Amino acid sequence: MGKEILNKCYCGNTKKSSCKIEKNNLCSICEKQGIPVKSITVKHMVLDELTEQVGDNDYFLCMSEECDITYYNTESKNKFNKQQVKVPIWFKNDANPKYACYCSEVTEEEVINAVVKHGAINMKEVLEITGAMSNSQCQKKNPLGKCCHQIIQDAIDKGLIMK
Repeated sequence: MGKEILNKCYCGNTKKSSCKIEKNNLCSICEKQGIPVKSITVKHMVLDELTEQVGDNDYFLCMSEECDITYYNTESKNKFNKQQVKVPIWFKNDANPKYACYCSEVTEEEVINAVVKHGAINMKEVLEITGAMSNSQCQKKNPLGKCCHQIIQDAIDKGLIMK
């Protein structure tokens, strides 16, 4: 598979996050570096009763599989745990379901099955079989606030290894 296919975003989102990445932006619980996420995404991810607590500052998504924290802001000290978000975060240990595409609610298992059981070998075929990336609202529905292309590609790669 060519590099041009791996880097193509099928949902059309070409914008990069403007969040600042600094070495001191670590999760206060696990001390792991997070990934920047816009406040609009966090507002859509947290439970409705917590939306006002988010504010206008951008957040980080804690990337530790074991950590209970999802979003945190190092300036305001706000943090939200797994029980305070509307959807399971795909890489957290106990995520169920484990979505590869949040917008179309396609799970990692469905992507892997498209490869293993239905013979898909690339992104285009997986998207046709699963319907992933057909309802692009990434900024509001994906916990990272961006396209799920890489998450789906990782699931395809797992399926190809299993084949």
